[in-house]
Amino acid sequence: MKVLVTGAAGFIGSHIAERLLARGDQVVGLDNFAPNYSRARKAANLAEYGDHPKFEFLEADIRDADRMRTLFGHHQFDRVVHLAAMGNVRYSIEHAQEYAAVNIAGTVNLLEAARLTGTRDFIYASTSSVYGNAEVIPFVETAPAVRPLAPYPATKIACELMAHTYHVAFGMKCTGLRFFNVYGPRGRPDMMPFVFTERIAAGQPIRVFAGGRPQRDWTYIDDIAGGVLAAIDASFDYEIINLGRGQPIGLTRFIEIIEQLVGRKAIIEHAPLPPTEPMITYANVDKAARLLNWVVHAALQGRKVAVVASGKAAVGDGAPSSIRNTDQVSVGLAVGLDFTLPSGGVAVGRDGVQRGAGRDSVEGATTALPGDTAEAPAARGVARRGPRAPCAPRCPG
Repeated sequence: MKVLVTGAAGFIGSHIAERLLARGDQVVGLDNFAPNYSRARKAANLAEYGDHPKFEFLEADIRDADRMRTLFGHHQFDRVVHLAAMGNVRYSIEHAQEYAAVNIAGTVNLLEAARLTGTRDFIYASTSSVYGNAEVIPFVETAPAVRPLAPYPATKIACELMAHTYHVAFGMKCTGLRFFNVYGPRGRPDMMPFVFTERIAAGQPIRVFAGGRPQRDWTYIDDIAGGVLAAIDASFDYEIINLGRGQPIGLTRFIEIIEQLVGRKAIIEHAPLPPTEPMITYANVDKAARLLNWVVHAALQGRKVAVVASGKAAVGDGAPSSIRNTDQVSVGLAVGLDFTLPSGGVAVGRDGVQRGAGRDSVEGATTALPGDTAEAPAARGVARRGPRAPCAPRCPG
């Protein structure tokens, strides 16, 4: 199978391309090395697999419609995996035009090039941010996604609508994957896990919203990559599917994991929750489990304590210059999360009040880290789908 992967030098794209090559597929990778973070970091991502004999790389911009048509005319792709995009919700607030040009127009350029050359299967990245302050928690794909909180999710909603249009009008097979708070090796340096780790290690303050009550459904890159490959192979006519861990964790607990990883307490500056930020992201993954056999696995079973030790080595004794290996930090966080999540679900409104939490509340859970005796849920090899907590009449995210 020949697959086009856009954003191939980026965080998620590099993992997808590498996995496709490892299983024997032919991959054409596309990236424009956008200056949102260093070219050197993206080049390092690409170097992980760029010399594979079945890989071809093109430095190009998806906003260049003519070049996209030329690319599709030169190759007969069996699948398009479209991961190139402008990310980062907060940055999008004052850069709406750039986000519209890259995310919406760029996606349409690819859809049109695929249509004109007979490429039928189009898998693309969407985001949990499309749910905004959703009234139904956990977020389910059938819920309306019509009130985004920032330009970034607004552009992703537009991409979902355009994909549906091309499916209806031209018979293209389009699958949108709504990623939930992806983290892990090769992650962008502007992502919260790395920013918080670096600042805590350096003794610099971090800004914490809403008293640390916001919750995020952190999902490890290996699990996301497995879901993407399953969607590639499934070749659905048209689907929108959540890919998330299905168990959010409170910001306060997330910070505690980092504190244990770096051996230093965080200096916290409290701030109100911005209107562009939801109180919670929480994936209902029933559809992913049904259609993709989605199961979240432990990050590194059997090596948890050693990995956390390597994570501590990566951040050193608190000197910011010692943070050389963000991959080790990511794995350390993965292990911490694996040991901290309880078995149940929780719903939290924008007012910060937990609803349906009970004794399995994520925010109030008694947690364990490597070295403790608690067994990680993922180590038991079960899907991460806790009981669905009922909402009050209105408990927006």
